[in-house]
Order: sequence, then structure tokens, then C-alpha cells
Amino acid sequence: MWLKQLTVLNFKNYTESSLEFLPQVNAFAGANGAGKTNLLDAIHYLALCKSYFNPIDSQHIKRGFDWFMVQGEFVGGHAPDVISCSLKKNQKKQFKKNKKDYQRLADHIGQFPLVMISPNDASIVTEGSEERRKFMDNVISQTDNHYLDILIHYNKILLQRNTLLKQIRETGIFDIGLLDILTMQLADVGERIFTRRKQFMEEFLPEFSRYYAFLTDEAEEVGLVYDSPLMLNSFEELLRINLEKDRALERTSQGIHRDDLVFTIHEGMPLKKFGSQGQQKSFLIALKLAQYRFLKVKKKEKPLLLLDDIFDKLDEYRTRKLMQLVSEDEFGQIFLTDTDAARIKYIFEEIAQPIRIFEVNGGTVDV
Repeated sequence: MWLKQLTVLNFKNYTESSLEFLPQVNAFAGANGAGKTNLLDAIHYLALCKSYFNPIDSQHIKRGFDWFMVQGEFVGGHAPDVISCSLKKNQKKQFKKNKKDYQRLADHIGQFPLVMISPNDASIVTEGSEERRKFMDNVISQTDNHYLDILIHYNKILLQRNTLLKQIRETGIFDIGLLDILTMQLADVGERIFTRRKQFMEEFLPEFSRYYAFLTDEAEEVGLVYDSPLMLNSFEELLRINLEKDRALERTSQGIHRDDLVFTIHEGMPLKKFGSQGQQKSFLIALKLAQYRFLKVKKKEKPLLLLDDIFDKLDEYRTRKLMQLVSEDEFGQIFLTDTDAARIKYIFEEIAQPIRIFEVNGGTVDV
């Protein structure tokens, strides 16, 4: 599966642009702020129905206009698929496959698997546990539509239970029957999410370890551990034990919404505190390459790989190791951005990979 054609209209800093791609490597070169990453984000929209960088759809409409559209043609082992995403201000986002509307955006997720590696990924290491849960959920959702459904269902029940806890605090009326129902529903759905996440990590961890060892020549030992309150107690038991605490806090204090991934280096030291910038970057790239491998195995096709500003953020050694990987047959179509067209050309000539370079300048693109 690969993206043959991309059209963007009134999207971010583009008024109109239509591009034809190679099934191997395509690069967007230009100065910072020219719009290179915006093209990667347009591809991300087509695969996952949203921006990689900004969840507010209306903010991707070009200034001075009241709508945008992104459209692409994917080619695979069957007839081509034309995917389009459009949005008018103050209206619902429209997503279509071959001119037919999706009833639910969730039905599209996973049809065109994609992995993005970006400087923004640093938040997975440096920010709170929500970022790491989002990473985990994104990978699983691309391989299991049912998982996305139960995750949405869980968040709805969690909101209802938290709202009820707040009402109990404000009114003094304790509807134990309703709270018990919501507690049982939350526990049931949460246990299923926990089981799926645990299964995912068991499959994911060996691939992550393999890629980190390759990128660093096994320079140091790192750890990746799935941490959940449900490791020690059933969800229902956790909710029962913490009921009085939850009533005082007016929210559900324990559950799979508190899950985390623990990143360590040097025999259990926190990566965020004790890992160098190079080690953190290698860790993140290994995470994303393991994501790529996981999706490839589960979907039985090669995902798109998007590399945003990767050469400026890696030293020469890690760049060479990464390019050594992506030049192998394991990887399919690749899109990347860089400020230096000559550097891109030189790197891919060295590994004898066909490449098409697009020159980007302020919302216009030239081959």
C-alpha cells in the first residue's frame, strides 16, 4: 500500500497544491516554516482522520478562507482508494472513501497504517503519563477497531461516574444504586482494555529491544515496562477500596486511565532524568520502529513511514543506522522533511534508494 497522489486546498499555508509520489522515498526540502511538515500532516489526516500536531481541526484552515480539503489516492493490491477529508467552519468534519461518507471516523482507523517520527515525540518521554497512554492506544487502535470502541465507551462511563461523584459532594445525596451500576460498567470495560494493553506490550517489547540494540550497538541496557494499578488488584476491587477517596476527590482516582509506560536506562534509572539527549532520541526512534513492525505484522502490509526533520535532530552515527534500516525491504513508502535538499540527495544516493525531492517554499511546491 502506498500513497500515489496528494491534493491540499486551503490547508494550513497552502492554497492549492497537487503532488505525485514515488512508491519508495519522497522528500520535502525547504527552509524552516516553508510548509514541509504541513504536507506530512496532510498525509497523517488521510490515514488517521486528524492532525498529528494539533487536535483542533478548524485551526488547519488557511487564514482568509472558511474551509479546507485534503485528498489522496492510495494504491495497493486492489483497486485504488480515493480518501478525502474536508471541513467548513462551524460544521462537522467530512471524511469519505471513494466519495462515500463514513458513518463513524473510527471505521477508517487502521485501513491505511502509518507511523510518524517527529521532534514532537519528545513529549512521550518528558511529559506525563497521558502521552504514553496515547502512544499505546494509537498503535493498538490501528490494528483493532473494537479496541477504539471500548476505549471511547470507557471514557464515557468514566465521565458519568466522575459527574456523579461531584453531584454527591455538592448535594449530599448518595445514590448508591447508580454508583454501583457505573462502577461495575467501568470495571468491566476497563478490564478488557487492561488485558489488551498487556497483551500488546508482551508482543511489542521484543521488537523495541531489538531496534534499540541495533541503533546503539547494544551500548547500554534500557527498560520498557507497562505499569497499571490493575497489576495488583482487579478493577472492581480497586474502585471499592478507593470509594471514600473518590468521593472526597470528586473523581475516579484509580483505573486504566492512570496506566503508564515506565522508561528506564542503566539498570532501572528513569530515562527522563538520566538519559542523554542521544539516548532519549534512540529510545523514541526504537519505539516508533517497533510500532512500524507491529503494524506491519498485524496488518500484513507495510505502513507509511513519515520522518519529520529527522536529520537535523540526529547525529551522523544514528542517521546512518536509521538509513541503513529504512533502505531494507522491510520498509515501504517513506516521506521525509529536511532543510537541505543536497543532504537528502547524498544520503539516498549512498544507499541506492530511488527518491523524489520536492522543493517547498512558502506554501508552493516544485519537483
